[in-house]
Amino acid sequence: MKGPLARFTRPTEVPVVEEEKPRPENDKEIGVVDNQPHSSEADSDGDAIDSNAQAGVKKIEATTKVWTKKSLILAYIFIWIIYFVDSMQQGMGTLLTPYVTSAFALHSLTATTSVMSGIIGGVSKLTLAKILDIWGRPQGFLVVVLLMTLGLIMMAACNDVETYAAAQVFYWVGYNGLSYTLSVFIADTSALKNRGLMLAFISSPYILTVWITSPMANSLLGGIGWRWGFGIFSIITPIMCLPLFFLFTYNHQKAKKQGLLVHEPSGRTPWQSIVYYFWQFDVVCLILVSGGFALFLLPFNIYSYQYYGWKDRLTIALIITGGVLLILAVVWEKWYAPVKFMPWELLKDRTVLGACILSAILFVEYYIWTAYFTSFLQVVMDLNVTQTGYIGNIYSLGSCFFSFIVGLAIRYTGRFKWTALYFGVPVTILSIGLLIHFRQPDTYLGWIIMCEILYAFSGGTCVIAEQIAVMAAATHQHVAVVLAMEGMFSSVGGGIGGTVSAAIWTGLFPKKLAQYLPEESQANLTSIYGDITVQLSYPVGSPTRDAIKLAYGESQKWMFVAATAITGLGILSVMMWRDIKVKDFKQVKGLVI
Repeated sequence: MKGPLARFTRPTEVPVVEEEKPRPENDKEIGVVDNQPHSSEADSDGDAIDSNAQAGVKKIEATTKVWTKKSLILAYIFIWIIYFVDSMQQGMGTLLTPYVTSAFALHSLTATTSVMSGIIGGVSKLTLAKILDIWGRPQGFLVVVLLMTLGLIMMAACNDVETYAAAQVFYWVGYNGLSYTLSVFIADTSALKNRGLMLAFISSPYILTVWITSPMANSLLGGIGWRWGFGIFSIITPIMCLPLFFLFTYNHQKAKKQGLLVHEPSGRTPWQSIVYYFWQFDVVCLILVSGGFALFLLPFNIYSYQYYGWKDRLTIALIITGGVLLILAVVWEKWYAPVKFMPWELLKDRTVLGACILSAILFVEYYIWTAYFTSFLQVVMDLNVTQTGYIGNIYSLGSCFFSFIVGLAIRYTGRFKWTALYFGVPVTILSIGLLIHFRQPDTYLGWIIMCEILYAFSGGTCVIAEQIAVMAAATHQHVAVVLAMEGMFSSVGGGIGGTVSAAIWTGLFPKKLAQYLPEESQANLTSIYGDITVQLSYPVGSPTRDAIKLAYGESQKWMFVAATAITGLGILSVMMWRDIKVKDFKQVKGLVI
């Protein structure tokens, strides 16, 4: 590599095509990103720790070689408990967010608060992947737990929407990082053919928490307030996460005592270590990409709050600055970065790239139409918070239930592409397309529930298939990185989806309110637009409430049109995948499921 920072570079490992034995020309597995031979599950010759792997990978391989079956079972129990607490908090937080933004008279910023946090949370996964690979899995896990806890504390204590948005950044970096780290743990401790089932298992707490989060949110809003909702979990979350950290740390020490790991001093001074990790984590590109996406997308969320709208100087300046930062990120990566932030070699694999694109598409469409879904159910369908939570959690319940079926299908067929190509993506398009018609005032609630169930089954299929796709196309050495890429694409997609949603909402909803509100309510247009509690204060059947419902229907319609159109591209992304057989080779080492 040429450039002024080349002295900080160290040799990088480029995945090569598997050439273990001749294959027929029509074999769809040819070209799998790999630098290790694939062997059968029964093959034990390749069970030695990979001497060429990074330190974090060596540590987890040594850990899985020394731990007992009891430790393996305990690890999955702890992971299940963490997901249970996490899903309970996340489901409750979704219901509380409209009330948090309304507390500051800015209900229409409900989608906006998640845009920057989602983007930064996604982009930071690549940095977290490097922490997991360089420092180790438990160390990265501890970092994200601390960030998530800090975010919850800040949300509990915030006094304005700006502080809440900042808290969301810490929370979502921690939350996404925690989910990502646990997914890497699953990849480290499960055979590829069983991984779909294990991913389904750790998602199963959602089946239980859907019945808990709604009454909990309702009780908090009617009692001690939404602040304590976040405060309680800022205490519970670290307590529930620490046992898993100590379990992995204990087995890591056990591996060191048995001589499987030898500490090799780096020979660097503290300052040299700071400089070394600064370049290893490519902090420059992290800042440029996060800031670029955030500044570029933010104006689409807040332009309606500016005096001159799209012509406002701030709006124009943010778009230009964001674009320039993204261009600088590309220039930095191509000519100056000593260690690349994006593993471009892996993205050359069509299965990895296709899975990442599908991940982005699914998050774009999801955040387009769900940003104001809970508000719609309460204002238009006249449901209380508990009922809203039950409807809103159909996706969590259905997708987690159906993912077990998908995991079993992948285990016994040894293939995963067909599940997304012939069921997952087409049914997702169908369910969202139907909601263009059914998501209108005076629609029978049963039709909405039907579409939600279809969407849940198809969504559970797509998520399992895309994660198996990126992991099947890489070796254990690269699993953390490809999962980070998939997570980055999904989070940036979520940011784009939230931006489109907010742009449609802030562009259409106030105009439709002005068009439909009766004369006596026109003076209250601003408060109706900015506060869900004001919207709910008008009796059902009153002219003002009917006008608000019509404005919701007109705005939501175009959200579904946009979501349906973008999801159509998902078919093309799945067609890019190779039909890799996951049954017959070993990816991880040691005692695994």
